[in-house]
Amino acid sequence: MNVLRWSLLALALALAVHGAQAGRPCENQPLEASSVERGMALAESTARALDASGANVVVLARAGQDLSKYGLTYSHLGFAYRDPTPQGTTVWRVAHKLNHCGSAEAALYRQGLGDFFLDRPHRYQAAFIVLNPEAQAKLMPILRDNARVAAWHTPRYNMLAYPWAQTYQQSNQWAIETLAGAMEPAANTRRSAQAWLQLRGYEPTVLRLGALTRLGARATAANIAFDDHPNEKRFADRIETVSVDSVFAWLQRSQLGGAPVTVHPGAKLPATVAPKAELRAGA
Repeated sequence: MNVLRWSLLALALALAVHGAQAGRPCENQPLEASSVERGMALAESTARALDASGANVVVLARAGQDLSKYGLTYSHLGFAYRDPTPQGTTVWRVAHKLNHCGSAEAALYRQGLGDFFLDRPHRYQAAFIVLNPEAQAKLMPILRDNARVAAWHTPRYNMLAYPWAQTYQQSNQWAIETLAGAMEPAANTRRSAQAWLQLRGYEPTVLRLGALTRLGARATAANIAFDDHPNEKRFADRIETVSVDSVFAWLQRSQLGGAPVTVHPGAKLPATVAPKAELRAGA
């Protein structure tokens, strides 16, 4: 599929719960043609791999920021799910949480795969985990319902939000709390969703951030705060947060999902994905 067709498809499929252009760079600079081409190539490869997986709902990650100094590969995840069209086919949409241009406020969005990868990522690479059939079935109706998908959402955004507090919420944290609420009907608040995650063995990533680093980050970035972290951990330079890598490890450990599948622009179908149906352009 050529770049122009993918661009039009991404524009047509992007459906935000709020009307902003989620995930786009905040600076007033148009995307370079090469960035659009690489983003659309990654979207196409991802769509093919998702189609071939036979799944209806997956956890999809991108490498938006370079977190290699912390030993992390991916920075952001959301739920990709099949959505039927009036023409009788299906398209892949992504439900995820984004903050606004480095601010401390965030909202939930639905996007097409094209838009999901049009944000000048650090690396044009994606990965997804197919959730087990029970998790897929329970998540699907929530992802299609604006009210239900926002049930565990807190607009106050903190990139390093403490996983077991409710003052702030970062993007990956919203995703696993929503998954918890889908799996356990009694987990209908953020606090109870977090309790379920602890019970099921979720372990956050621990970042070692010294006092000067924390002070500099808090002074220069509106979307970073540390006041929700317990003093005994914060003053020991132990900052816990929800990373993509920790979520992927937990999904496998808890048997809520399978092994990650990595996707690159223009890549052939991953060896771990066996085609189960004829691939359709734009599906």
